[in-house]
Formats: sequence, structure tokens, C-alpha cells
Amino acid sequence: MTTASPWWAPHVHADRRPRLMLRNRIRANLRAWFAERDFVEVEAAALQVSPGNEAHLSAFATAAIAPDGAVQPLYLHTSPEFACKKLLAAGETRLLSFGPVWRNRERGPLHHPEFCLLEWYRAGERYGALMRDCAAVLALAAETARTTRLRYRGHEADPFAEPERLTLAEAFDRDAGIDLLATVAADGATDRDGLKARVEAAGIRTAEDDSWADLFSRVLVERIEPRLGMGRPTILCEYPIPEAALARPSPSDPRVAERFELYACGVELANAFGELTDADEQRRRFTAEMDEKARIYGERYPLDEDFLAALAAMPEASGVALGFDRLVMLATGARRIEEVIWTPVAEAPR
Repeated sequence: MTTASPWWAPHVHADRRPRLMLRNRIRANLRAWFAERDFVEVEAAALQVSPGNEAHLSAFATAAIAPDGAVQPLYLHTSPEFACKKLLAAGETRLLSFGPVWRNRERGPLHHPEFCLLEWYRAGERYGALMRDCAAVLALAAETARTTRLRYRGHEADPFAEPERLTLAEAFDRDAGIDLLATVAADGATDRDGLKARVEAAGIRTAEDDSWADLFSRVLVERIEPRLGMGRPTILCEYPIPEAALARPSPSDPRVAERFELYACGVELANAFGELTDADEQRRRFTAEMDEKARIYGERYPLDEDFLAALAAMPEASGVALGFDRLVMLATGARRIEEVIWTPVAEAPR
């Protein structure tokens, strides 16, 4: 049995260094692009009282110890979102955060426990502006890398092409023959049995204890995501309300929310929202998410009451989080995320 050389071995570093230097140049050019458009870069504190309240989001827990020995539970943030929205409530109008975040239970070719998130917000602007931003970011990354194609494991996408726009309802119908919105009510209630019957009719496996969200995710992962962003980027939009905990309802259909995800080469790159500003509704959604987390994982995270208070004062806004490491991967043709991270977290021996 042989052991792979560590990333700091000189010959390994020599192979990795060209991609890492491109990472630096892409980051510098993106910062300049946002600065030219009057975005203010902020540094969100990594330690938060709540890491976020989505059922399948797992955080790294820690604690602050006061001089008197009192212990306060804290978490490394999974996103700067709560902090940025507090700054929007404080009066900032265009915000940029560009730095590390941490997510537990995540490790693989496209996942790393510590990674770099590029997150930005536009106050007073609809989320369509973020779609244009995302297209510009892809083009700028490709220009910096001097490539005309984004690549990942044999798949390609043209970063300069106008992204395809596809709703979740259209994707479910096209790729699985499922009428998704027939299982979602105007008040956000879901028909689990109705979706289960449709999923089984499409030849997709199910389990007796599958929730509506489980079934939704299985169709998305097995039938839809592998086809997204092929040839050109895809913007997958209008997520059902139950799958958009932080997004406001669409003015054209209360069953769906102003949420989109950006894909290229079958890889999810960004997640965007027309932001929800109803603090009471946000509390209800967070509580429901934590109930689901407790059911699945046996734990729940606290609500950030300071965030909910700020939300009530926050202006209408749109925001997007983009996985910077994944963007660099596609611009440089890397196969694993560790190839574009300067100092990867060591994996424990198994």
C-alpha cells in the first residue's frame, strides 16, 4: 500500500502552484470588478451564535470562555449571510464578503470542510440583477484563466454564453416527467404522497420514510443536476417555497420563491435569493427547519435573535453566495477541490 505525498511536498506543490497562482489572479480581478461597481467589502466575524438554520447544514461547534469561566456556545459560520444582512439593516447598500466558511459532514471532490465563499448583496434591486452578475463573474474568471471553456471531468460549458434559464417545474417535467407544483399548495403545504407516487412512476427509488423534501432532492440529484450547465451555464430558478427557507415568495406564483442556483458542467456554483424580510415568517421557517434537523440528526441549532430583529429593519434586497474554489476548479480544469486550495485540511487516517 502506498501513501500519497502531502500537498507540501515540493514536487506536489510545483504541480499545484500554477492553479493556485491563477486562483490569486481570479480573486484579485473579481475584487476589482466589484469595487468598480461600488460594492463595499466587509469582514464577517467567523464566530456566530447560530451557524444557520437549514436542516441539512452541519456546523463546527466551539465555545467562548469568559474571564469568570462562563461558557457561551458558538459556531464557525457556514456563511456570512446573517452578518451581511445586519449590515444591510444598518444602512449599507452594496456588500461583498470574500472569505472562508466552514461546513461539517462535507468532504469530497467538490466539498471541503473549510472553503472560500464569495457572497454579495444588492439593496433595492431584484434578484434578476444577480443573474447578470453571475454571468459576468463566469466570464471574468475565464478571461483571467485565458480559457474559452469551463471544464469538469469531461464536461464543458462556454463561460461567455448567455446562461440557460430553467424553472424547477420545467426541469422536473423535462427530466423526470413529474408535475412538481401539483404537490405544492399556495400556503407552502406539500403533498408528500402525491410526489411519492409521481417519483415512483418515473422509475426513481423511494423509501417509506421519505419526506417531501427527500423525494424532491432525490429527483434533483439523480435526474436534473447531471444535465445542468452542459455547453453553457444554467440558471435553475423558482424553487418551491419549502426549498427556499431564506427567500421571499415570487409575486407571480406563491408556490415558488425567488431563488436560483447557477450551474456549469453539472456543478452547482452559486445560490441566490430575493431576500425574505418578514421576520415572523423567517422565524416560522427556521423553526420548521430545526424540527426537521432534530428528526433526522437528533440536534438543532439556536435561532439568532439579533438577526431576526435586524431582518425587520432590513430593506428589500437580493443576495448570492458563490463557491469560489469551485469556480477556480472549472476555470483551471481541476478534478478535485484540494487542487485549488493553498493549504487543504488534512484528512484523518481511516
